Amino acid sequence: MGFGLSLIIAIGAQNAFVLRQGLRREHVLPVVAVCAVSDVVLILAGIAGLGSLLDLAPWIVDVMRVGGAAFLLTYAVIAARRARHPAAIEADEGGSDNALWPVVATCLALTWLNPHVYLDTVVLLGSVAATHGGDRWWFGVGASLGSIVWFVSLGYGARLLRPVFARPRSWQVLDALIAAVMVLIALSLLRGLMDS
Repeated sequence: MGFGLSLIIAIGAQNAFVLRQGLRREHVLPVVAVCAVSDVVLILAGIAGLGSLLDLAPWIVDVMRVGGAAFLLTYAVIAARRARHPAAIEADEGGSDNALWPVVATCLALTWLNPHVYLDTVVLLGSVAATHGGDRWWFGVGASLGSIVWFVSLGYGARLLRPVFARPRSWQVLDALIAAVMVLIALSLLRGLMDS
């Protein structure tokens, strides 16, 4: 569980999105469920040995890098636009301003188009799990529980920060930070493409 948490807690595209949805109280359960279920599927795939398939077809990782970078740069532009025109959340706001499917589609894209997710969960976590022999599935259960606990805590714990985000300036800073993180991750994906 600790190893799984150490991989997932880093600020990235997926975590920033879950935090934003939690702060807005907008479709939190579906977003948390998509992230947690996706992580569990990827963790189990890594333990089952899917990482070795990526070694056989390294071009798949390159395609994911380009697609992921393009998506992250687009999301960075959207976040930068929000930062230019920030708005506060109202104390009694219940969220759900946006339709469910675009929010879920964005969450799925941030999860499944991110090559770092595959490298962390499928390759790295799968490799570490393999060192546990027959207990590797228990290792996977612990890592999966860590992922579930993290996303539930992030999505629903974000409401504790709502007083801070009652000011438009706070949203401006958050969206600017999200835009910067997306650009940095996209550039790291493209740099990885050039290095491979």
